[in-house]
Amino acid sequence: MKRKFSLPSGVTCLMVVVILFGYMAWVMGLTNMLNTLMHTAHDLLLNTVFYLMAICVLTSALSKIFIEFGVVDLLHKLLRPIMKPLFNMPGVASLGAVMTFLSDNPAIISLSQNKHFARYFKRYQHVSLVNFGTAFGMGLIVIVFMIGQGYYAAPFIGFFGAICGCIISTRLMQHFTCKMFPAYKDEDALSPQEMAALEEEDAQLLAGGQDAHNTLFVRVLNALLDGGKSGVEVGLAIIPGVLIISTFVMMLTFGGSEQVDAMGNAMTAYTGAAYEGTRLLPWLAGKLSFVFDWLFGFTAPELVAFPITALGAVGAALGLIPEFTRAGIIDGNAIAVFTAMGMCWSGYLSTDAATLDSLGYRPLVPKALLATFIGGICAGVITHWLYVAIMAVSVLF
Repeated sequence: MKRKFSLPSGVTCLMVVVILFGYMAWVMGLTNMLNTLMHTAHDLLLNTVFYLMAICVLTSALSKIFIEFGVVDLLHKLLRPIMKPLFNMPGVASLGAVMTFLSDNPAIISLSQNKHFARYFKRYQHVSLVNFGTAFGMGLIVIVFMIGQGYYAAPFIGFFGAICGCIISTRLMQHFTCKMFPAYKDEDALSPQEMAALEEEDAQLLAGGQDAHNTLFVRVLNALLDGGKSGVEVGLAIIPGVLIISTFVMMLTFGGSEQVDAMGNAMTAYTGAAYEGTRLLPWLAGKLSFVFDWLFGFTAPELVAFPITALGAVGAALGLIPEFTRAGIIDGNAIAVFTAMGMCWSGYLSTDAATLDSLGYRPLVPKALLATFIGGICAGVITHWLYVAIMAVSVLF
């Protein structure tokens, strides 16, 4: 019987590593590549991870206040008729949308890990909170920034498109989860022991337990400090995912640093500074620019850089807008599409993996990334054609 040939264990891994690092070293230079790798990871730790940790601390404290004083229960009852048919989520999930919209998508981690919040979810719904929260991440910042560029209607068209993308992304993730783990459809997000402990805690409070005798000030203080403490733990948990994934995304997205030669001419060079890279992802996207033109209505291939950059960090993507404006290649349609895709993706490559890992759902990371990617594409397409329809109607009337 003929034996099937297969590569020795580890050879495939070594080949991928050699090709990836060999390519980057060939473009940037070995020394520059290594320096950029370290400087980017260091800058992400100081300016991104600690920023995200601060968001987690504040949102954890706020969510604990909402839970302590019954806001979560109220939202669940009021918004269930809306959330269930649209997102297949309990009404309390709207709190996650509000908190990520006002801050960033990692805010959903703090809520998801809170047992008083998670008790309302089935396990497959609990997993999809990552996609749900990502689609609203940095929404307020994105919309306000676009309005500041002089566009008023387009960002809100994009916001509607982001909601559509969120519905697609969230439900797609739920489908993937139930297909991969069918038992998750009927399981509660919390174990029976955890649910019993919460019910016992609630019963003690109703019966006038120790916490019931605390003054209002003490209850507020305890909620803030306990919530903030859990936010610190979440912030530490996301460090590996953000540093590892974001570093490589940045190095495959951005180019060299802008330099000026002895003659005063602008030039691009590699210096080993943070966030330099090979521009492989924009180059690949440029080869498919005709597809993006039809899907999103982009009038210039350079506009593809925004959604590509938003994969890693929507804040960095927003920094491209002024340059597009100066070049005269941006319009209302692009602003609307940027808003929708920027919100739907909001740097999900650098946070979704870390978020799911911290929640204990590491095997579902590829499915979450795929669902978020599809949701963002759909958000951009829906927004573009909605913008075209609105402009056509406005011309008629």
